[in-house]
Amino acid sequence: MPSATRQKATGRMDAAIEHLKRELGGLRTGRASLTLLDGIKVDYYGTATPLKQVANLAVPEPRLITVQPWEPPLIREIEKALLASGLGLTPSNDGKVIRIPIPPLSEERRKDLAKLCKKHGEEAARCPRMTCGRPKPRFRS
Repeated sequence: MPSATRQKATGRMDAAIEHLKRELGGLRTGRASLTLLDGIKVDYYGTATPLKQVANLAVPEPRLITVQPWEPPLIREIEKALLASGLGLTPSNDGKVIRIPIPPLSEERRKDLAKLCKKHGEEAARCPRMTCGRPKPRFRS
């Protein structure tokens, strides 16, 4: 296989692996992870801004995420964004810091999580298969 085609295929396969890592990192497992909050946007003066750009995020305990906004009036906006995110998390605040407890997984949630992981894995496996299939017609003669 010529090196240009190999590099292109390798690049696509690496991209598929990185995409799978991001997808699996965003799943709510039962342990606190800041990647859960990556897709959350906060209304910051009329502009949808990623949460990590308006607050300090930390994981002080295995089942707790803390969010400390740089501007105290943003607490309400951040709570609205967390509730609207669909992650099933219930934030609580003390006026300065928002605490997000991560509940333990139930049996039903574990089964759903296993199905979701399998689905993401199949999608990631399909991309390299398609990538490997693309160069073949060029070299057959």
